[in-house]
Amino acid sequence: MTAVPGAPASFGALHHVELWVPDLERARDQWGWLLGRLGYEAYQDWDHGCSWRRGSTYIVVEQSPALNGNEHDRTAPGLNHLAFSAGTREQVDAMAAEGLNLGWTELFPDKYPHAGGPGHFAAYLVNTDGYEVELIAAD
Repeated sequence: MTAVPGAPASFGALHHVELWVPDLERARDQWGWLLGRLGYEAYQDWDHGCSWRRGSTYIVVEQSPALNGNEHDRTAPGLNHLAFSAGTREQVDAMAAEGLNLGWTELFPDKYPHAGGPGHFAAYLVNTDGYEVELIAAD
């Protein structure tokens, strides 16, 4: 696959992700901690949501009045997880440990840090609302 001729460098880049959540304040705390540690900055804030931005990409959490249901199921069709580059192995270890005190739970603890395979160093965390993140260490 080749680039689209004449397209800007940002063509095809992820612009934003919007997560609908059942509890905005809890999401603000849990996602705010994680995204802040990953270098995102507070971006927008409104009655039903907020966002964090890093470069041209931003992540939204919203407790929409149109929300249908109160649970996210990462094993159902739809979003399974978000994966982030999270620095060194030491930084991933520190973030994983810190997250456990802030509403995140470790997934696959018996396989940590190689649940993604022997050559892949990552922490897999899930928050109170069932959203999974993968924090990947650089090789």
